[in-house]
Amino acid sequence: MGSASIVSSVAGRFEGKVAFITGGASGLGECTARLFARHHARVVVADVQDDKGRALCDELGPDVAFYVHCDVTSESDMERAVDAAVARYGKLDIMFSNAGIVGTVGRGIVDSEKLDFERVMAVNVTGAFLAIKHAARVMVPARQGSIVINASDASVMGGFSPLAYTCSKHAVVGLMRSAAAELGGYRIRANCVSPHGVATPMGMTGTGMNEEEMEAFIEKTGNLKGVILKAEDVAAAVAYLAGDEARYVSGVNLLVDGGFSVTKRLE
Repeated sequence: MGSASIVSSVAGRFEGKVAFITGGASGLGECTARLFARHHARVVVADVQDDKGRALCDELGPDVAFYVHCDVTSESDMERAVDAAVARYGKLDIMFSNAGIVGTVGRGIVDSEKLDFERVMAVNVTGAFLAIKHAARVMVPARQGSIVINASDASVMGGFSPLAYTCSKHAVVGLMRSAAAELGGYRIRANCVSPHGVATPMGMTGTGMNEEEMEAFIEKTGNLKGVILKAEDVAAAVAYLAGDEARYVSGVNLLVDGGFSVTKRLE
């Protein structure tokens, strides 16, 4: 295959695929929706941010994307949203469970509130469970599909993120591994993508920093110098896990953290 053919095949690598993205109206979800659309996927943006979600889908175009309101902690919402995707496009090839929240920043175990902990676990863990469950409901009869969950480098370490957030990200890796084990017999893959800090609206929650300040902080405290992690980098990792290039990759927690989680920096 010549270089021109390779470029063409990569440019349209999601041709004919249908991708469902929770939390798709902003941040990493929005960036991933745009990337999938550029690679010719049809994209379902599910979120509670109705204005942002509709504006994004209007921009991408009605033949490319549509928006559906979905609170990921509500099973009826998730069921209805997945059914709407299948009704519109006839199938579901990719589920990117991306919706998540950080919770209250700056509190230790003793000062943490039970309600805050439960809210973070509901969105990040129950939301991912429901996304997997209802994606599998459609993918199992079709005997194909790819599920990607947005975790974090907090999924493999502690002490650098709020307690509830860290717990939730460890939990979704367990969800992913269980799904990969159970669904592999149906040719369905499940993986996590685990980025380091990214200057998205969620990533800056509770920091008091603007985007430029957040990126400077991430670069200063990170391990890989001279490179700032962008939402586009995470979206590219999601696209790899979701696509045919990773057709035998399942059960993997892909760290996109520049080696942060394997290094103890003395600064």
